[in-house]
Amino acid sequence: MISLKRIVPMPLLSAALLALWVALAREASPGQVILGIGLALAVPLMTANLRATTARVRRPAVVVRFILTVGHDVLFSNFEVARGVIGWRWHSRRARFVVIPLELRDPSGLAALSMVTTIVPGTVWSELALDRSAVMLHVWDVGDEAAFVARFKARYEKPLREIFE
Repeated sequence: MISLKRIVPMPLLSAALLALWVALAREASPGQVILGIGLALAVPLMTANLRATTARVRRPAVVVRFILTVGHDVLFSNFEVARGVIGWRWHSRRARFVVIPLELRDPSGLAALSMVTTIVPGTVWSELALDRSAVMLHVWDVGDEAAFVARFKARYEKPLREIFE
């Protein structure tokens, strides 16, 4: 006998997909609802292998401190980038690719690191080494590269290691 969990492995996701489909279709006709149900059942089954494993947060207090650090960096980096854009004629930027060696190996931690790097203005996650030993970032303005690497590791990688490893 087939269990309901096998047909609908993620009931909340399926319900959300159905609701989103009907909302986007802007009508709840029988055809749209049937199509929505089909998608709501098929998409979770087709994407089961793409879902990350559950992450175990080891230090919740570090999570709060990390979120505050990232929020601070996003706010101040916005001002720095805006100031640099406005004053680009008077001060040349030293944009370059920077390779940062990583000790972080946890997939959830690396995903969090990539998101943080992407939302902080002035940095873009460019490449992760196949063995996950280093990340290459494009940094908009780098003065001292060694200082940038040390600051990045201390502000982002170290707390993520405490949280996930």
